[in-house]
This record gives sequence, structure tokens and C-alpha cells, in this order.
Amino acid sequence: MKRSTLYLTVLLGLLSACVPAKKYNDLVEKEKLCSEELLQFKNNSIENEGRAKDIQAKYAVLKDEVAALRKDTNNIGDKYRMLQAQYDKIVIQSMAYEKRLDQERKTGSQTTIALQTDLDASNMELQRKQGVLNDLEIELKTKQNLLEEREKRVNELEEMIQRKDEAVKALKEKVGKALLGFENKGLSVVEKNGKVYVSLEAKLLFNSGSTFVEPEGKKALIELAKVLEKETDLEIIVEGHTDTDKLSSASHPKSNWELSVLRATSVVDIMISNSKVNPALLMAAGRSEFHPVDPKDKAKNRRIEVIISPNLNALFELISK
Repeated sequence: MKRSTLYLTVLLGLLSACVPAKKYNDLVEKEKLCSEELLQFKNNSIENEGRAKDIQAKYAVLKDEVAALRKDTNNIGDKYRMLQAQYDKIVIQSMAYEKRLDQERKTGSQTTIALQTDLDASNMELQRKQGVLNDLEIELKTKQNLLEEREKRVNELEEMIQRKDEAVKALKEKVGKALLGFENKGLSVVEKNGKVYVSLEAKLLFNSGSTFVEPEGKKALIELAKVLEKETDLEIIVEGHTDTDKLSSASHPKSNWELSVLRATSVVDIMISNSKVNPALLMAAGRSEFHPVDPKDKAKNRRIEVIISPNLNALFELISK
């Protein structure tokens, strides 16, 4: 009887040890996946920031080129008109010389030779002016064609940027309306730097130190996902943020980095599981304690930020042509 009791005790001990071990292995695997996603996020973030800066820089260069071309075209046009006026004046002068020359020939005047010399010089000047006029006309047409081409690209780029800005603004309004009921519960929606930021304080989503999303927070995330499931040309980054309080748990999560990543992953899981939002648009990342919004208010720093930005590929392709 005692031996049976001993066996039972050992068996129960082994079973109880298996459960934490399984949870531990699951968390380790989940942390590994999150780390890989975080690396991908960082690479994509750097690439997108670089693209955005490249677009702005090339757009500025294009605008400068257009301004310079307009200035060149105006200068060439002024030179052309001034030269044309000089040319017309010489033509009138040559006609007067010819008229006087004809009269002198009829009267046999001694001034005929001098008039002929002046007329020849005038005709040579006319030919020279005509050559310069032709060169200026060719240069003017070339500049005008180049200016039209550059203006067309600038207009296309401005139109695309405007459409992008309008789309971001419209999306912000849609998201704001969908989440209106949560704004006094630790949720805010703002538009900045061409992106929509949905910030959810941790008190709306999680209990202290937990990665499990509470029912009220889950409702907000589902409402957000329902809005985003109809969008196809977006990049959505879910960032986890913590305060500066250090974790001292022997189990997972063991650090603020791990806590921020696992919370972001939990949010992504809920959004994907409860909507038709394209998983390829989503990315989970952890920022730990290093991006506070208010150093004096820890509660505000404990948050999830869903950053929604337009895909810049079309703009980048246009600016790269």
C-alpha cells in the first residue's frame, strides 16, 4: 500500500513538472518567432524610412530642376525676343540702305560704293543674327520640352502624394469612428508623419505583467481589425511598449523586451483570428521601455501602438523613373 502511494506521488510529480516545461518550451518558441519578426520589422522599417526620405529628396530635386528650367526658359525667351528685335531693326536698316542705293545708282552719286559697303555689312550681320536666332530657337524648344516633361512628373508625384495623404486622412476618420466608444478608456487615434497611430494603454488590454488580452481590449482590437480588413495597400506595425519597472519573474516573460514582444504578438493573433485582415500586412514588434511618450507617467508608457502607413512602392517606382 505504501509502495503504491509512493508510485502515485512520483507520477503526480512528473505530470505536474511536464506542464510548466511544455509552457516554457512554447514560450521559448514564441519568443524565437517574435525575435525573427522583430528583425524583419527593423529591416523593413529602415528600408521604408529610407524610401520615404529618398522620395522626398528626389521630389525636392525635381522641383528645383523645374524652377531652374523655368528660369532658363524665361532667360532664353528674353534673349530670343531681344535678338529678334535687333534682327528686325537690321532688316529695316538694310531695306533703307537698298532704297538709298537704288536712288544713288539712278543719279550716279559717288556715295554708291559706301552705301554698297554698308549694305553688305548689314547683310552679313543679318546672317549672323539669323544663325544665333536659329540656335536660340532650338535651345528654347529643347528647354520647353524638358520643362513640360519635368512638370508632368512633378504634377504626377504631387497628385500621388495628395491621394496618399487623403487616403491616410480618410482611414484615420474611419478608425476614429469605429473606436469612438473606447476613447475615454485609454485609446487614442492620431495622424502624424503621414501615418495613423492607434495607441491603446495597457490598462485597456492587459493585467499587470500579463500577455493575455482582456475582453474589453479584445473588443477594441476586433473593431480596429474590421476596419483594416478592407484595406489592401497598407503596412501595419503592432508595437509593444512597457514602463521602466524591471521584471523579476522566474517564468516567461522574464524581461520588458520579452513582455513587449509577446503582448504585440497577442494583439496580432486577436486581429488575425477575428477578422479577414491580410496577415501579410501585419508585423509584431517590441520596443520595451525605450520609447516612452511621457517619462513622468508610467501608465501612458505601458501601451500598444498600431502604426498604419500607406505602401510607398507606387511612389517609389514613380520617383525612380
